[in-house]
Amino acid sequence: MGRPYPALRTTASIGTAAVLIAGAALGAAPAAVARPPAAPAAASAPGLKFHDIPGSGGITLKGNVFTPAGAEPGDRHPLIVLPSSWATPQIEYLAQAQQLADSGYVVVSYTSRGFWLSGGRIEVAGPPDIADVSAVIDWALAHTPADPQRIGMGGVSYGAGISLLAAGHDKRIKAVVALSGWADLIDSICSGRTQHLQAAALLGGAGLLTGRPSDELNTTLADFLGSDLAKEPDMIAWGKKRSPVTYLDAINANGAAVMMGNAWGDTIFPPNQYASFYEKLSGPKRLEFRPGDHATAEATGLLGLPNDTWTDAHRWFDRYLKGERNGIDQEQPVQLKSRTDSGYEGYPDWKSVGADRKRIALGGTKKIYANVDSGADGGIVMLSNALDQFVKLPPVASIPLLPRTFAGVWQSERYGSAQHIRGTAKLHTTVTGNKESGTLVAYLYDEGPLGLGKLVSNAPYTFHGRTPGRPFGVDLELFSTAYDLPAGHRLALVVDTVDPLYIEHNPPGSQLTFSSPDTDPSYLSVPLREK
Repeated sequence: MGRPYPALRTTASIGTAAVLIAGAALGAAPAAVARPPAAPAAASAPGLKFHDIPGSGGITLKGNVFTPAGAEPGDRHPLIVLPSSWATPQIEYLAQAQQLADSGYVVVSYTSRGFWLSGGRIEVAGPPDIADVSAVIDWALAHTPADPQRIGMGGVSYGAGISLLAAGHDKRIKAVVALSGWADLIDSICSGRTQHLQAAALLGGAGLLTGRPSDELNTTLADFLGSDLAKEPDMIAWGKKRSPVTYLDAINANGAAVMMGNAWGDTIFPPNQYASFYEKLSGPKRLEFRPGDHATAEATGLLGLPNDTWTDAHRWFDRYLKGERNGIDQEQPVQLKSRTDSGYEGYPDWKSVGADRKRIALGGTKKIYANVDSGADGGIVMLSNALDQFVKLPPVASIPLLPRTFAGVWQSERYGSAQHIRGTAKLHTTVTGNKESGTLVAYLYDEGPLGLGKLVSNAPYTFHGRTPGRPFGVDLELFSTAYDLPAGHRLALVVDTVDPLYIEHNPPGSQLTFSSPDTDPSYLSVPLREK
């Protein structure tokens, strides 16, 4: 992050305003202070009751409890705790909680602190949120027929991150299902040292509309969107405290069985950081990736409709909380669904995904001028990749028409057979800037016979403190994906400097030159499914 240049400030302001307006659909903001604790409501459905649950630090969390029908006095049932997603009340999981209760679970869902009518302030999965999880478990063991030896955690988005963090702090947790969450918060919202503008503004706006941000959150978000480079170490420390990967050793020591699921096109928590974290887990584990954007892979299940993600989540809990031999632990633990195919592929581990690699040489020297949108971009947060999921319409660009003054373009040969891209493409190049700071965004396209490019992946990269005119190497991982390139098509790599998804750090008059020295040639390494 660096000083906010004029172009940067304009882009940030427009993006922030847009997502704040869009966030109004979430509903009116709650009162500045949560209501005083009220008596538990009467059951509104068989087995369902609403409760005020004591959280940590004396606050009250609004929650609901499903208990299995026909439970006999003295019976003990496995417990599943579901913290709500960001800006979402505790009724989020009603459909899934009912299904879990029907199969024999006690299910406690609650609105995370700081949102809606729960007390406290929004701490972004900070220590108070993790203490809340233990407090909710304590309450459930005291007030429901929950078995203290069979406790699971689960959730979507914010609830997923809290669940993973709790698994490193409370040894009672035996199984976790973390859907569309994060393992590394900074790598999620500031990958390539580039702030993800639309994602951060959407989260900030939704939090403001539906909750009460803490002073720490307000300060951190202002520094983040304001591109205050002096505050970057503080932001990193803030994010590290809220990242499950920080507590990896404790999570492994506690031994919870962890299932993680995410969408290839998640514009809030991209898949790379989940895959990296998965590889470091030592206990029972499972990783699933599907087409879509943030939480769209799980969305139909939250409505009670058939959903592969939630089906596997139930199977995971059944295996590790009930001890059922349902076969999920005998399947290949990494399960992928391509964006362009309806079937699933199984792998023994993440490193086996894309085991073959095709290297595309990026020859020649290309100079581009910064601060002008070339027409290549990563789409709109939460929308573009959902369109790709449901109607196979990813962001597109006409590759021949992209202005070479503002975009560097390299193209592969046309392939005689389909190319099954699986995993993480990696860019290696040499960059020379005429300013000490700058931002570039790399895009990988599927270019058809008429030159129309469909976005396969992208990623941003920002540098600071470089000597103007001195070349330096850049290694950039694009966001992981699974995409099938048809025969007769070719791959196109496009690099420009402006994308509405991200905050750019190109001072006025910036130019970037991409070269391929003989001693260090530039290339794009594309991962392919093993033949």
